[in-house]
Amino acid sequence: MSFEKIMGLEVINEEEYQQYREHMMPILHSFGGSFGFDFKVSEVLKSKTDSLINRVFTLDFPSKEIMDNFFASPDYLTVKNKHFINSVKSVTIISMHEKNI
Repeated sequence: MSFEKIMGLEVINEEEYQQYREHMMPILHSFGGSFGFDFKVSEVLKSKTDSLINRVFTLDFPSKEIMDNFFASPDYLTVKNKHFINSVKSVTIISMHEKNI
């Protein structure tokens, strides 16, 4: 079993967002996490939110508990506060679920 989180973002500063990705990736890997899919999207045909979405990706973790620990870790929060806050206007959680591998 593993845990997958499907996210949609409205990225408003690509350069700063890329800095976020580069700095958070080693932290993500240290928790056993990884990106499964990663898309830049130009058109959203149907959405359950009024927030715009131009980036969709999946994050895979060994368990929900490990995912929660990653997002709460001081190292991740430092990177998030430095690079994510100014590069992303909105965050949409599309789905979170356990999956069989």
